[in-house]
Amino acid sequence: MKAARPARLRLPTLQDRGARYGVFFATYFYQGLVAGFSLTALANHLAGRGVPVSEVGLHFALAGLPWTLQPILWGPLVDRAGDARMGRRRVWSGTALLGSQLALAALLLVPSVEALGSIGMVFLLHSLFASLLDTACDRLIMDHVPEGELGRMSACTRAGFIAGTSLSAALFAWTLPTWGFGASVRVLLVLSLLATLPVLLVREAPGDALVSLNRRAGLRTRPWPFRRFLKRLGLGLRRPSALRLLSVCFGLDASLALFELRFGVDLVQAQGWDPGGLSRLQAGLALASGTLGALAIGLWADRAGPLAALRSLLMAGAGCFAVAAGLIAGGLVGPAGPIILGLTQVLPGLVIVALVPALMRASRGRVGAATQFEVFMAAMNLGSVAGGAASGPLAPILPPALAAGLVTLVFLGSAVMVRRPGLILARRPRAGGAAAS
Repeated sequence: MKAARPARLRLPTLQDRGARYGVFFATYFYQGLVAGFSLTALANHLAGRGVPVSEVGLHFALAGLPWTLQPILWGPLVDRAGDARMGRRRVWSGTALLGSQLALAALLLVPSVEALGSIGMVFLLHSLFASLLDTACDRLIMDHVPEGELGRMSACTRAGFIAGTSLSAALFAWTLPTWGFGASVRVLLVLSLLATLPVLLVREAPGDALVSLNRRAGLRTRPWPFRRFLKRLGLGLRRPSALRLLSVCFGLDASLALFELRFGVDLVQAQGWDPGGLSRLQAGLALASGTLGALAIGLWADRAGPLAALRSLLMAGAGCFAVAAGLIAGGLVGPAGPIILGLTQVLPGLVIVALVPALMRASRGRVGAATQFEVFMAAMNLGSVAGGAASGPLAPILPPALAAGLVTLVFLGSAVMVRRPGLILARRPRAGGAAAS
């Protein structure tokens, strides 16, 4: 008798439910690590050193530019390639992670934390690769996650991002003033490298190579012509429902960025808050809402539908910001600062959990569906960039109380549109009518 061959080790793929959740959690945990360092800990550290809000806002706006151009930069590249041995989308995830880590390593060449221009350019380069990673990850979710799990997957990715952001913000709020900028960057590089391992070790499908830059033998897919790609994308986005949904995405993030950056700098420079303490409080609030809170919202969205959850969260968020505006206008920022932060940070983090499944629902089933979803997300990123950039110039005429009132109005207007699904969701095409990208 022939001896039985030892069983070969089966590497996980995205067809395995547990592996899917692990990979997408790790991808957004990686993004959160960098965001917590740059957008929270470093921003508060710079504010504590007296850097004006206009300069801090410009730093954020510069780093956010690639995210606003994400669908055009990376959509055609990721959509039109389909014969890589590593997997149709995964090859771009690996490329993006390599470029992102090399870009972060360039922070070691920055002479000091005062070199804000150099830091901004490094994060601009990092954002180019990070936006490619995000594009590939979104394509993987649309390809491999059933529609009935989109709410839970949105909660998973949100929890990953918030966990990474919270850990990073709390850790680097301590290391930046204690160890310095260079040592903090080295810690960031180690942690972010560890976060990439699940993405690199889980294959997209059985038969894919773990690491390979070659194409599949005997398989050649014809890529979309770039001009045709843009034409199809434009046709989908010219629908009135899509335009209204784009306005919701832009308005929510623009108003939030306008308030959050302005209020955070005001707490440090006008109210005398410790930058490290502010970062830790922000991290704790985000962690509370982005883990258990996100899971609850994800389950709710899968059972009741994303629009019902989104509508309720928008109304609750409008109430929170209205109360915050009243407290700020009443001169209670000092004693009520933690309460205001809780009111203005917990609900917005949960809104995105319900919004993402709604955006995927609006995009799925159409030619260029995945890229249309990226356009919606890019509108949100553009809103963040615009709000952050405008926070400095508008500071003399838009105090924090008015900024909170503006967020209230935007949330109320968005809730009105979500209440009538026909305003933001077009009828789906019939099966077989148009394939998704």
